[in-house]
Amino acid sequence: MSLLLDTHVLLWWLDDHPALSRKAKAAIADGKNLVFISAVVIWEIRIKQALGKLAIPQLPSLF
Repeated sequence: MSLLLDTHVLLWWLDDHPALSRKAKAAIADGKNLVFISAVVIWEIRIKQALGKLAIPQLPSLF
């Protein structure tokens, strides 16, 4: 099965949020399924971060 995650579902998945059903969590975690996100999801996350509505942990610099 192919899954296309929207912004909320991706963030809930990453945060193990209780709003995401067990069935949805299982489908996303199932290695037999292909999970996709749109480039728009990254854009929306960056907008939320810029507005102060979402804190994203700082990743260590590679350079």
